[in-house]
Amino acid sequence: MSLYDSSFPQMARMLGQVPTWFDKAQAHAEQKKYDPEVLLTARLAPDQWNLRRQIQTVISWPLRLSALLVGAEPPAPQTGDETIAELRARIGETLEQVSALKPEQFQGAGDRMIPLFFMPGKGMKAPDFVFQFALPNFYFHATTAYSILRHNGIDVGKIDFIGPIAIRDL
Repeated sequence: MSLYDSSFPQMARMLGQVPTWFDKAQAHAEQKKYDPEVLLTARLAPDQWNLRRQIQTVISWPLRLSALLVGAEPPAPQTGDETIAELRARIGETLEQVSALKPEQFQGAGDRMIPLFFMPGKGMKAPDFVFQFALPNFYFHATTAYSILRHNGIDVGKIDFIGPIAIRDL
């Protein structure tokens, strides 16, 4: 399985679930009569990022990873005070960009050394970076965002996290 196949379709699938989480959060807020935007500042622990930053990170990872795998400068993560509507728009834009990626763009990426932005002068081979850092980091932030919503009473379930699955008759 190529680095493309093992990362981008899965990241797009997970990112595509976030609007469902927002839908449920907005419905909950309407029912309880509060502004759903307050959820964006919710966090699980004082030293963790809030929901907004968790979602911003999930949005950023697919395009950052694609740039790193082809040797381009990755886009800077956006960390401003975006609203739910603005986050939804960025999710849509990111999904369009990810769907435009083609496996052939990543030919030879497995031989690339990825510099570690948090450890100047250090790097990882691309496959190690994808499987040991990028994908776990992406899913960590997605899981944390989902957990913040659950912690705040939003009725999101496992299928809202996983998304539709390809069940077939035996």
